[in-house]
Amino acid sequence: MRSKPTETKPIQNRERQSGFTLIEIMLALGLTAMLLGLLSTGMFIVAEDWNRNSGVLDENLDEALAVLQIERALLGAMPHSYTNLQTLSRQIFFIGEDDSLAFASTVSPQRVPGVTAWQLSNEVDEGVTVTLAPAYADNPQERLDDTEGTLLLPGYSAEFSYLYEDNADIHLWRDQWSGEDLLQLPMAVYVRFEPFDERKELLEIVAPIRAYQHRTINPNQQRLEGL
Repeated sequence: MRSKPTETKPIQNRERQSGFTLIEIMLALGLTAMLLGLLSTGMFIVAEDWNRNSGVLDENLDEALAVLQIERALLGAMPHSYTNLQTLSRQIFFIGEDDSLAFASTVSPQRVPGVTAWQLSNEVDEGVTVTLAPAYADNPQERLDDTEGTLLLPGYSAEFSYLYEDNADIHLWRDQWSGEDLLQLPMAVYVRFEPFDERKELLEIVAPIRAYQHRTINPNQQRLEGL
């Protein structure tokens, strides 16, 4: 018997190779370049906004730290007494005006042990300055006058008020306080920092004076009654 011839399958055509055309490649490159440009622009805007906001934050932080330092000094205010060489009487170092204040405090920015004399005042068109000097057993005002002040709050002016209690046990504020005459510290000090620029925030301090009475010298009651 003759065997059947084996069936042969037709040879399949080679698979067609697939790929990108030149136009598709150029279009992809164009879209990629456009996306990278948009991304870089967005990153630049975010970076500029961050730098601008961080600058404002740093400025506000500096102001907050300055106000906090003043508040700590007022909380540590003490009735530093000295002898008046002319009258030989004991007096209290505290000179409070509506636009300046000089006092003694146990707080020092340099953390130097001992009592430090502080003087806060307004420098025209500049801001609030602070002057520091050691407070010995005498009147430290002369050392404060001989020391150059430091601009602590640029762009602000300070206004001071002083709390006392009258004979009717009513608490009142006044814009002057002389420790030399009253032989006593105020019960509290209110400081209002007014910015030159209206866009800046108003800053305030209300600092109670814990040691508002001297331990060994009685307050001048006649002066207090006349407040």
